[in-house]
Amino acid sequence: MSIQAISFLDLKTYYHELKSELDEAYHRVMESGWYILSDEVKYFEREFAAYIGSKHCIGVGNGLEALQLILLGYGIGQGDEVIVPANTYIATWLAISATGATPVPVEPDPTTYNINPERIERAISSHTKVIMPVHLYGQPVEMEILWEIADNHGLRIIEDAAQAHGSRYKSRLAGNLGDAAGFSFYPSKNLGAFGDAGAITTNDDTLAEKIRILRNYGSRKKYYNEVKGYNSRLDPIQAAFLRVKLKYLDEWNQRRSQIANHYLDNLKDVPNLGLPHVPTDITPVWHIFIISHPERDRLEEYLKELGVETLIHYPVSPHLSEAYKELGYRVGDFPIAENMANTFLSIPMGPHLSIEHADHIVEKIQEFC
Repeated sequence: MSIQAISFLDLKTYYHELKSELDEAYHRVMESGWYILSDEVKYFEREFAAYIGSKHCIGVGNGLEALQLILLGYGIGQGDEVIVPANTYIATWLAISATGATPVPVEPDPTTYNINPERIERAISSHTKVIMPVHLYGQPVEMEILWEIADNHGLRIIEDAAQAHGSRYKSRLAGNLGDAAGFSFYPSKNLGAFGDAGAITTNDDTLAEKIRILRNYGSRKKYYNEVKGYNSRLDPIQAAFLRVKLKYLDEWNQRRSQIANHYLDNLKDVPNLGLPHVPTDITPVWHIFIISHPERDRLEEYLKELGVETLIHYPVSPHLSEAYKELGYRVGDFPIAENMANTFLSIPMGPHLSIEHADHIVEKIQEFC
């Protein structure tokens, strides 16, 4: 059987599978006549908090603002330092910079691709206030050491859980592993909206109240502004769509796991090909499936010519980005992160990818290698 072109991720399939429920949600919001911070948002916040296992969920505009508002809620600002992975998407860093604080990068573990807990302590200074682990590609960070470090040094842990909806460390879900967590519901996420959207989860009552004020122009009551706030509110239509999709998140994550296991089983002996390692206590949700190869660019072009769409997450480490040239980092300062940027390739992954297509992708990678 001939295989047609395989897209990296076809977002239309999400809509087609749930069309009747999503259409009903849309009409429910439109008929309500309430389009800012409505009951729809409150219901989603309640349902997502229950799913994560946290006391509070606060819906906001997007994932970057979720992290920024958490930092602001904890009073992080000019002169403070926040420890981050050297190999994350730049939004993690931008959230820190938006508060006036400074991101301090730490190299990742070359096998899990997450921040290396063993390297964090040496990056701590008298200005350090927060450790911000990123559960990258849908795999939670090994948190035990981070909890110990944070406790010993009096630091906050703020999770960047933008890629980790439904993933677990031991018995706890990502988003309930630190003082607070920021989620993105960008359309391609495991739990994605049909536009930008985000949320914050926390068990901290005081922080939750501060963020509810900050996201709404600094006010609890319209026209009575307590602080200089922001406009970062989850849209009711997106909240309604997310309520529908949340019911299917675990099922869709299970489908992703089946594809990931198929890749791992069939690519494990391919020469020169790197695959992700999953520690025993971790249940990933495979937001992205990463392979690495010393000739990544040639492999990418080879697969493209055969109709297999791939992406590179991420071709430039934040410390080498033009946006952070003032920090003075140079090529070679974080060699593990830089090697990942030069060799990592993301292959198709999603709940609607068929095993037949996964087989075809495996076969073509094997041929190349």
